Amino acid sequence: MAKLTSHLLREVHPAQCFDEAALLRYAAAHVEGFPAPLAGFAVRQFGHGQSNPTFCLECAAQGAVKRYVLRKKPPGVILQSAHAVEREFEVLKALGVHTDVPVPRVFCLCTDASIIGTPFYIMEYLEGWIYSDNKLPGVSPQKRKAIYIAAAKTLAALHSVDVDSIGLQKFGRRDNYCKRQVERWERQYLASTGEGKPDRYQPMLDLAGWLKQHIPKDDSSGASGTGLVHGDFRVDNLVFHPEEDRVIGVLDWELSTLGNQMCDLAYSCLPYIVDLTLEEKKSYGGFEHVGNPEGIPPLPEYLAAYCSAAGKPWPVADWKFCVAFSLFRGASIYAGIYHRFILGNASGGDSAKYAGKRANILVDRAWEFINRRTVLPERPPLEVSQQKLVDEKENPYLMKGQGKFVPSQKVSELRNKLIKFMEDHIYPMENEFYKLALSNARWTIHPQEENLKEAAKREGLWNLWIPFDSAARARELLFGGNNCVSDGNSNDLLLGAGLSNLEYGHLCEIMGRSVWAPQIFNCGAPDTGNMEVLLRYGTKEQQEKWLIPLLEGKIRSGFAMTEPQVASSDATNIECSITRQGEYYIINGKKWWTSGAMDPRCKILIVMGKTDFTAPKHKQQSMILVDINTPGVHIKRPLLVFGFDDAPHGHAEIIFDNVRVPAKNILLGEGRGFEIAQGRLGPGRLHHCMRLIGAAERGMDMMVERALKRRAFGKMIAEHGSFLSDLAKCRIEVEQARLLVLEAADQLDRLGNKRARGIIAMAKVAAPNMALNVLDRAMQVHGAGGLSSDTVLSHLWATARTLRIADGPDEVHLGTIAKLEVRRARM
Repeated sequence: MAKLTSHLLREVHPAQCFDEAALLRYAAAHVEGFPAPLAGFAVRQFGHGQSNPTFCLECAAQGAVKRYVLRKKPPGVILQSAHAVEREFEVLKALGVHTDVPVPRVFCLCTDASIIGTPFYIMEYLEGWIYSDNKLPGVSPQKRKAIYIAAAKTLAALHSVDVDSIGLQKFGRRDNYCKRQVERWERQYLASTGEGKPDRYQPMLDLAGWLKQHIPKDDSSGASGTGLVHGDFRVDNLVFHPEEDRVIGVLDWELSTLGNQMCDLAYSCLPYIVDLTLEEKKSYGGFEHVGNPEGIPPLPEYLAAYCSAAGKPWPVADWKFCVAFSLFRGASIYAGIYHRFILGNASGGDSAKYAGKRANILVDRAWEFINRRTVLPERPPLEVSQQKLVDEKENPYLMKGQGKFVPSQKVSELRNKLIKFMEDHIYPMENEFYKLALSNARWTIHPQEENLKEAAKREGLWNLWIPFDSAARARELLFGGNNCVSDGNSNDLLLGAGLSNLEYGHLCEIMGRSVWAPQIFNCGAPDTGNMEVLLRYGTKEQQEKWLIPLLEGKIRSGFAMTEPQVASSDATNIECSITRQGEYYIINGKKWWTSGAMDPRCKILIVMGKTDFTAPKHKQQSMILVDINTPGVHIKRPLLVFGFDDAPHGHAEIIFDNVRVPAKNILLGEGRGFEIAQGRLGPGRLHHCMRLIGAAERGMDMMVERALKRRAFGKMIAEHGSFLSDLAKCRIEVEQARLLVLEAADQLDRLGNKRARGIIAMAKVAAPNMALNVLDRAMQVHGAGGLSSDTVLSHLWATARTLRIADGPDEVHLGTIAKLEVRRARM
C-alpha cells in the first residue's frame, strides 16, 4: 500500500535509542537555518527500510513544526565496508548541488561517534508517497504505469550524470566492477553465515561460482556502461510527489558507487523476476511468472523507457548475468540483515526475522533465471519501423498518410476561422488600438477589445494555447474530470480545445501577425505562462481564486523575476527575499520588466525570490502569488522598449516593500522555483517563437505588396534583382525557422520539456534572429516609412529584438545547445 512519509513513523526502538539532547546541541550548531528557539523537539523512527537506521527529527518553533531526517550507522558489530553513511552523504551532496537528480538536500555529516554512538548525517525531510509494495495495490492502472515509467526515467537521469564534472570521479574504481562485486558479496555472505551463525545455503555458494565464470567481457576495462550506480534502486526507495506521478527523492544510497549501470538497472527490475511475499505458494516468481498487475508495463517496455531516456543500448547481451548478480547480491544483503536480527541490532522491525528465508528464495530464482533459454527479446519493443505507427497513435493531430507537420482537419478548420477573424476584426482595429495607445488615455482598455474577446469565445477561438496534459490536471482538480463551461456562455470552454503544442503552433503563428491579436484570444504573454504555472502546480484553492478568472479573461497577470541590480539571465543572482514569518511570507525587493503589470486589469503577480539564501544554488528560489493590490507593492514607472511603452499592457518597475502575503500563496513549496520555471518556460516560451514566424510572414506580405506598388530607377522595386534575392532569402529563413519550431513543439509533446530542451533552445535562438532579418529587409523596402510608426513593422521589429533577451539571452540558449553536443560526443 502507498503511505505518506509521515505515516511511516513510529516510536524509536529501544535498541536504537541515543542521546537526543546531544543530538539537538549538534544540530543547532551545524544545520543552517535550524529553528530557534524551540518549543519542542521529538525523535521518531522510520519503520521502512532495513539497513541504516533512519529517524525523523521534529522541531516545533513559532507555531510550526519543521522536520529533518537523520540517518546513522547501526550500533554494535557491523560488517566491514557496510553502512557507509559518509559515502551516502558525499553522493547526495554532489547530486543535490550539481544535478537535477531528485535527492533530498543534505545539511551536515558527523563522523564523531561520541555524539549519538555512531556516525550520522542530517538531510531534508520529504513528504510524499512511498509505495512499499511493488505491485501497487489500490492504485489505478494508469497511475501504476506512470509510477513505473517515472522510476525508469529517474534511474536514467541518475545514470546520465557526468561524475567527473560533479566531483565524484574518485567515488569508486571503474575497472573490474562485476568481478570485485561478486567477490565482495560472497565475502559478506560468508561473514554472515556458518560457524554459529545462520546456516549457509549451498546453492548460494554455487551461484557465486557461476557468476565468476560469466563476468562481462569488458568488465576489466570499465569502458562500457560504467558510471554512477545507486545499488538499491527500486520503487520503495523512491518518494513520489504528493499530487503528481513524479519522483521527488531517491533514498538509501548506502550501496552507491561507480560501476556497471546495467547491473543497477537489472536490480530495479527484480519485481518482474521474483516475489518475496512469504505466503505459502509453489513459486516465488515475479510479474513475468504470474502476470503483470494491470497498468504496470511489461519488462521490455520498462527497459525501453529507460534506454530511451538514458540513451543506452538494449541490454540483451549481458542481461542474464546482470539479473543473476542482482539476485545474488540481494541474497547476501538479506543474509546480513538476518544475522543482525539474530544479534538484535537490525532496523526495519519484524520483517527482519524473515530475511533469511528471503535470501534463499532469491538464490532459487537466480538459478531458475540462469536456466532459461532466453531472457529478453533481441530488440526493444518499439522498432524504428513501428515508430511511425506509435507517433500517429500518440499524436492525434496527424492526418492519416501525411507528414507529422501537416495540420489535421480539426486544426485546419480552426486555422481558417482564425485567419478570417484576423481579417474581419483584428487588422481593421489595429489603427484604433494604436491611437488609444498613443493618447493620454493609453493606460485604459479600448472598449472594443472586450467585444472582440466575446466574439472570439463564440467562434471557439479561446484559450487555444492550453496543452491537453495541463488541462487534464485542472479538469480533475477543479471539475472532477469534466470540462468546464463558464457561467457566461455555454460555448466558452475554459480549458481550451484540447490541442497539443504542435497543433497550437499552426494557430499561434497566425496570432503573431499582429501585436494586438494574442490577448483577444486569451493567448498572450505573460498570462499564458502564468496560467500554465497554475494549471501544472497550483493548488485547488489557488486555481479557484486566480486561474479561473484568468481563464475567463476577466483579469490579467504579471511575472516578476528580472531585477535591475543583477544579471537576471542567471536566475541564481536574484536578490528579492521571501521570508517566512509564521503563517505569512514577507517579500522585499526590486523588480523591473514585469510585463503586464501596468494593465489596469492586472490583479495577480507571480514573484520569484529567494526563501533560503544558504541552500544549494538551484534550491534557493521560490515562486509565490502576490495580489497586486497588497500593501507594499509599489508600481514605480513603465519602461520603454525602443520608445514603445506597449500601453495598456506595459512593462513595469515594481518595488516590494515588506509585502505580506499568506503562506498558502507559495507555489509547490519552498525551493521549487527553478523546477516551476523549467515547466513554465517550455510551452510558454515556445509560443514566442511561433508568433515570430507569423510576424515574419506579415513582414514578407507587406514587403511584397510595397515592392509591387513602388517604382525606383525606372522599374518596379519587385523587378530589381536585389529585392528578388532578399525575398528569396526571407522565404528560406522563414521555412527553416518554422520547421525548427514545429519540431521543437513536436518533441515537447512526445518527450517532455527536459528532453526537448536542446531543440527548444535552438528555436529560441533561430526564431527571433530570423524575424529580425526578415523585418529588417521589409523595413528597407519601405524606406523611411519602414522606420516610422505608420506601419506595424517597427513595432514588430522591436518586439522581435526584445525576445533575444526577454526570452532568455541567446548566449544562455547557445550554451545549452553546445553542452548537449559535448555530452553527446562523450557518450
